[in-house]
Amino acid sequence: MTKAELDYILGTMLDSHKDVSDLNFTVEKPMQVEAYGELSPVTFEPPIERLTPFQSEMIALEILNRNRRLTDDLIITGSCDCSYSLGHKARFRVNVFTQRGHYTIILRRLTTDIPTLAQLNMPPVFHKMTKEKTGLILVTGATGSGKSTTLAALLNELNETKPIHIVTLEDPVEFVHPQRKATFNQREMGSDFSTFAAGLRAALRQAPKVILVGEMRDRETVEIGLAAAETGHVVMSTLHTINAGQTIDRIVGMFHQEEHHQIRIRLAETLRWVVSQRLLPKIGGGRVAALEIMGNSLRVKDSVEHGEAEGKTFYEIIEASATFGWKTFDMAVLELYDNSLVTEETALLYCSNKGVVSRGIDKIKKVKGQATTNIDGLTLDLHYGKRK
Repeated sequence: MTKAELDYILGTMLDSHKDVSDLNFTVEKPMQVEAYGELSPVTFEPPIERLTPFQSEMIALEILNRNRRLTDDLIITGSCDCSYSLGHKARFRVNVFTQRGHYTIILRRLTTDIPTLAQLNMPPVFHKMTKEKTGLILVTGATGSGKSTTLAALLNELNETKPIHIVTLEDPVEFVHPQRKATFNQREMGSDFSTFAAGLRAALRQAPKVILVGEMRDRETVEIGLAAAETGHVVMSTLHTINAGQTIDRIVGMFHQEEHHQIRIRLAETLRWVVSQRLLPKIGGGRVAALEIMGNSLRVKDSVEHGEAEGKTFYEIIEASATFGWKTFDMAVLELYDNSLVTEETALLYCSNKGVVSRGIDKIKKVKGQATTNIDGLTLDLHYGKRK
């Protein structure tokens, strides 16, 4: 397979549906695209009803372009990550992996337009994040929940307002930031540095004010990230965790038991913000983000340092700090429901505490004058139980 043939296939797949987010090449399935969270087959002429192992291997090899490091990763670990550019039309983050002896290729389409905080409808509290001088800012969530997009919007805000040096360590580079007020140096793993830990260690000697680390994958990266945050840098990164509490536990869990207390003390001092994201199906099509937002306070520091306990869980702390712009997922989901962006079913499906959200939905319905139950036609039988 030639690059021209591959580019034709990718272009056809992109044009087959509106708002395509992923391209999927799996053996025994047709070529598929994902739009709004659902996979759909793409028709070609002549038709390709099922990909053969040979076809998927040819596609994988063309994408890897005989890169020795990527080929070694694929053979040794069973998967590899890289980027692929379709001319000026699109860029992709690519994962090639083996399953049952065959190759599967997933291409995530990267947005070329850098979003602003206003375009993403981010709460005003995000502007406070861009004013931080030191510390950790973590954006967490499942794969595909929009973590990179949120971080790109934060960096864009800095680019528009501050004449500072920003170094990004990414796998691969997703959003290419133009040189505006800030000075950007964007480095890609594999071509510019070997591991996040190595890139982060080098970044400490590159005089940045802000360092973006694509992902906190291991203990060494976390350790250097904490050191950078302690020595006058803002470190932004992502983790695959679902809320603030799990984020703290995941970081602490990367270290040995005897180190936990010291790591908790360091984390309590350096952590500035944790933003967790979930994408919900939107009424009328598309998806909308629900955000849990937690900043730093004396109560947060105490819970990070000593662990959660009754009456001082992160959920309760966030709930009590709503006046500062913090919010739990349940508060965010109820806000989306109140604004008619998601259905009641979706709100209950994606929330953290169904009891809390169910009661919140009933309150919203009462305010709007809607029925809080679907049981109609109830009457009271006054003669029930009386003797004849």
